[in-house]
Amino acid sequence: MGNAAAAVLPKEIIKRATEGAPLSPMPPAEIGHNILFVTSEITDLVKVGGLGDVSAALPRALNRHHSVRVLIPGYRQVIQSGHPIRVVGKLPGHAAIPPCLIGEMTMEDGLIIHVVICQELYDREGNPYGDANGVDWPDNHIRFARLALAASKIADGQGIRGWRPDLVHANDWPTGLTPAYMAWRGQQTPCVFTIHNLAYQGLCAPEKAVELGLPDEAMTIDGMEYYGKLSFLKAGINYAAQITTVSHTYAHEITSPAFGCGLEGLLRRKADEGLLSGIVNGIDTSWQPESDPRLVQGFSAGDWAGKLANRRYVEEAFGLAPEDGPLFAVVSRLVHQKGIDLTIAAADTIVAGGGRIVIIGQGEKDLERRVQQLATRHPGRIGVNLKFDETEARRMIAGSDFLLMPSRYEPCGLSQIYAQCYGSLPIARRTGGLADTIEDGVSGFLFREPTVDSYVQAIRRALHVHDRPVLLNAMRCKAMAAPLYWHQSVRPYDRLYRRLIEHTYDSFALTGRRLRACSK
Repeated sequence: MGNAAAAVLPKEIIKRATEGAPLSPMPPAEIGHNILFVTSEITDLVKVGGLGDVSAALPRALNRHHSVRVLIPGYRQVIQSGHPIRVVGKLPGHAAIPPCLIGEMTMEDGLIIHVVICQELYDREGNPYGDANGVDWPDNHIRFARLALAASKIADGQGIRGWRPDLVHANDWPTGLTPAYMAWRGQQTPCVFTIHNLAYQGLCAPEKAVELGLPDEAMTIDGMEYYGKLSFLKAGINYAAQITTVSHTYAHEITSPAFGCGLEGLLRRKADEGLLSGIVNGIDTSWQPESDPRLVQGFSAGDWAGKLANRRYVEEAFGLAPEDGPLFAVVSRLVHQKGIDLTIAAADTIVAGGGRIVIIGQGEKDLERRVQQLATRHPGRIGVNLKFDETEARRMIAGSDFLLMPSRYEPCGLSQIYAQCYGSLPIARRTGGLADTIEDGVSGFLFREPTVDSYVQAIRRALHVHDRPVLLNAMRCKAMAAPLYWHQSVRPYDRLYRRLIEHTYDSFALTGRRLRACSK
C-alpha cells in the first residue's frame, strides 16, 4: 500500500519520512495543547466557500495559544499545490474504506497541514465535493469517512509519529463521522464539532452502513439515522463532546423548526444540556483598507480619496457611467439561500432611486441567467461578472456604498464584516451572524422578513442616508471600527478547548483512583 499510494505524488514534491529533519511547527506564543483541526477545505489549497476561509484563519489564530495542525483530504489541488509533502505515517482501511498515507506539509508561516493521501478517492478533477459540472461524487460517503477515520486514528496516537492531539476539532458534515468513530472505539480524546451550515447534512442510503463499517447503534435515532437515511451531520452532533456553530443567533435559530432542518429537537436537547453554543467567526488581518495591496488605492476612515479611486475602477470594469449616485454591491454565491431573487425584484427600486448595482458570483444557472437579464434591462446601471475573482471582489466592496445581503438564513457570513471594514454599509436580513455583527442604523441596515417589501424598506432607508453625507460618513466610520478579527473569536475557543481537555484529564484521574481503590 505504501508504495502504491506514494506513487500518486510527484517525486519533486514528496519526501520520505526518513529523509531530512522534521519540519518545525508555527511557534505558539503560549504553550498550550495539541489540537487537530479537521476540515474538507482550506483557502491556502482548495476552497469552495466560507469554511475554507475559517479553516485557514482560525488554526493560525489559535496557534498563539496551542499547537494546531490541520487535517485535509489529499485532493489533486492539494497534492499539486507545489508545497513539499513528507509521508509521516500510514493507516489501514476499514470495511470498504481503503488504506491511506498521512502526509505533512508546512506553509510559509509555519502552519502544519496533514494530508490524507488516497489516490482512488481524491485524485480527481472538480471541487472537493463534486465534478466539474457540480454533480456530487457518488462515493462521497467513503471519501469523507476516510477523512474522519484518519482523524480518529490520529487521535488514538496512530498515523503521525511523535505527535498526538489532546483535542480534535471537526467541521461540518464531511467530518461528522470523526467523533462517531472515536466514540465507537472507546476513545477518550474530546472532540468539538462545529456546524457551519446545518442545511448540508451529508446524507447517504442506510445500506451504505456496511461499506462504512458502522456498528448497529449507528442505525438508531440516537446514532446517525435521519428519516430513513444516514446523516454524517447528525453523527457529529450526537457523538461530539461539544457542538458549536458560527454565531450566537444561529445557535438559537437551529433549535427551532424554521431553521432546524428536522434536527431541531436534538439540537434543543443539546442546548438544554449546555452542549451547544455559538462563537462568531472573525476575519483575517489581510482585510485592512489602508494597506490591502489588492485595492486600487488604500484609504482610512474620514479620508475617502482611496474609496473613490476604487469606485471609479469598479464603474469602468462593469461598464457603468461615473457619477455620484449610490453604488450597491453583491458579492455572493448566486443561490436561493442568499436571497438573490429578492435583490433582482428590488433592483428597479434601486435604479429608480438613482442607484447602480454591481454583481459578482456564480451559482444556480437560473439565477445567473436572471441577473444577466437584469444587466441587459438596465445598461450602464447594473453590471454583472459571473466569474468570481478575489481582487475584483475586494475592489467592489471597497468602492461601494452598500453591500446587499438579503439572506434567507446566514449561519455567520463574512461578507458583511468585510464590507464594514471597508466602509460599505451592509443591508441584510436580521438572521444568524448578520444579526450578531450589524448594528441597525449604526453600522448597517437590517430588515426582518425575507420579503421584497421588507427588503425595499431597508434599501430606502439606505438611500435616505446616502442623501445626507454627514450621516453617511458617520455610519461609515462607525462600521470601519466594528469588524471582528479572529483574535477576538479565539478567546472563547481557547476557553472551550481547555475546559474539555481539563475535564478529560480529571476523568482519567478519577478512573485511575477508582481502579486503584478496587485493587486493594
